[in-house]
Amino acid sequence: MTDAWTDRKRRSIMNLCVHCKLGTVYLGSKEASADAHTSLYIFNYVDECIEKIGAENVVQVVTDNASNNMGAKVMLKDKRPKLFWTSCATHTINLMVEEVAKLKHFGSTITKAKEMTTFLYAHHTTLALMRSYTKKRDIVRPGVTRFASAFLTLQSLDAKRKQLKEMCCSDTWEGCKHTRTKKGKVAHAAIMSRAFLEKRVSLH
Repeated sequence: MTDAWTDRKRRSIMNLCVHCKLGTVYLGSKEASADAHTSLYIFNYVDECIEKIGAENVVQVVTDNASNNMGAKVMLKDKRPKLFWTSCATHTINLMVEEVAKLKHFGSTITKAKEMTTFLYAHHTTLALMRSYTKKRDIVRPGVTRFASAFLTLQSLDAKRKQLKEMCCSDTWEGCKHTRTKKGKVAHAAIMSRAFLEKRVSLH
C-alpha cells in the first residue's frame, strides 16, 4: 500500500506499508518534495519495494485513484502481469460521497449545517450551552474524510434536533450576546426551521 501526504513543515512524504496475515507493517518512506510525482516516479518507487521484499511475496498493490497512480498501474502491469492493482476503497467511497454532496438538495443542507455548527463551536459560551443540552455529546462527528464528516454531522444533528430546539428557546440562549449577532440569528433560524429539519430527515 502506498500513499503520499504533506506534513506540518509542508514536506511531501511518500510511504509504503505491507499488509499480511500478521497485520499491516510500515515498510518505509521518503521525502519527495523536490520530485515530480509522475507515474514513472511512483512506478519506480513501488517496483523497488517489490524487489526488496521479493516479487513472489507480493499479490496486490493498493493506491488511491489519482491519475499518476493509474499511470503507474499500467507500467507495473506491463512488467508484472501477475500482480493485482486495486484502488483504495476508502478513496473511492470518498469520491462518491463528494459527488453526492454536490447535489443541490444535499449541498444547501450541508452548508446550513456548517454555518450552524461553526457558530456553536466558535464561542465557549455557546459550546458549553449546547453540550449542557446534549448531555456533553458533540454534534460535529469527525470521519475518515471531510465529506464523511459532513454526513455524520447531519446524522448527529437529526438525532439531537429536539435538544437543540430546546436550547434555542432557553433564557440562557436569549441572554447570550453571541446569539444576537447575525451569525447567531442564522444558526437560530436553521435550528428552528421545520423545512431544514425535514431535509435532514430525508437525507437518511
